Amino acid sequence: MGGLALKVANENYKTNIKKRLKKEERKLFLRRLLGNKLMIIGGSIMVFLVLVTFVGPFLMHYTPYEMVVDDRLKSLSSTHLLGTDQYGRDLLTRIVYGAQSTMWVGLAVTTISSILGMFIGLYASYYKTLDHILMRICDGLMAIPAILFAIALMSALGPNTTNVIIALSIVFTPHIARVIRSSAIVVREQTYIEAMKAQGASSWRIIWGHIMPNTISPLVIQSTFIFADSIITEAALSFLGAGVPAPKPSWGNILYDGGQVIFSAWWMVLFPGIMIVLAILGLNLLGDGLRDLLDPNIK
Repeated sequence: MGGLALKVANENYKTNIKKRLKKEERKLFLRRLLGNKLMIIGGSIMVFLVLVTFVGPFLMHYTPYEMVVDDRLKSLSSTHLLGTDQYGRDLLTRIVYGAQSTMWVGLAVTTISSILGMFIGLYASYYKTLDHILMRICDGLMAIPAILFAIALMSALGPNTTNVIIALSIVFTPHIARVIRSSAIVVREQTYIEAMKAQGASSWRIIWGHIMPNTISPLVIQSTFIFADSIITEAALSFLGAGVPAPKPSWGNILYDGGQVIFSAWWMVLFPGIMIVLAILGLNLLGDGLRDLLDPNIK
C-alpha cells in the first residue's frame, strides 16, 4: 500500500514539474517576443496594412472608378484628403482599393511559390539524381534578374492579375526551393533519419513526417521576404504597364499615372510610394524579427 502511494506521489511530482517547465517556457517565449522590437514594429505595420486592405474600402465615400472632370488634379483638401488624379478620381480611395490588388498578388505569389518550393526543395534534398536536375533548373532561373524574367513572362502571358501571379510564382519558386533544400539536407544527415531508413520507413514518411517539419522555420522567414519582393516587383510591372491593367487600381499603376503629371500633382507619386515603402519595410522587419525569434543559433 505504501509503495502504491509513493508511486502516485512520484507521478504527481513529475506532472507538476512538467507543468512548471511548460509554464516557464511560455514565459520565456513571451519575454523574447515582447523584447523583439523588429518583429513588433514590422508586425504593427502589417496589421495597419491589413486593416487598410480589408476595412478601408468600407470607409470610403467614393468608388475607385468614379470620375469627376471638374475635380481633375485637385490638391489635398477636406473633400479629397489625398487629392485627385488626372481623371478626377479620389486618390485615397484608389490607394485603399489598390492595396487589395497589391496585397492579394503578394499573398498569392508567396503561397504558391512556398508550396512549389517546398516540394522541389524536399525531394531535391532526398534524391540526389533529382537534386542535380532540379537545382540546375533553379540555378538557371535565378541567374536571370527577377524583374527582367517577370517582364519576359508577362509579355508572353499578357497583362492581367492572374498572369502576374503566375509569372511571379515562377520567378520566386527557385528561391524558396533553394532555402528548403539547404535546411532539408542538414536534417537528412541526422542519425535518426539514417535509423529510420534502416528500419524500413518509407520515403514519404521520412520526407513529410520528419524532414518537412524541420524546414518550417526557414520557410516562414523566407516567405516574408518573398512577399516583400512580390509587392515591389508587381509594382514595377504595373508601373511599366505589364502588371495589373488599368483602370483596376494597384499601387504600381497609380505611380505610373502620377509619373505623367509629377510636376503638377506630386501627391500622386508621394502617397502610393509611401504605401509601397511601408509594406516592404514592414515585411522585412517582420522577417528579421521572425529569424531572431525562430533561429536557435541567434541569441
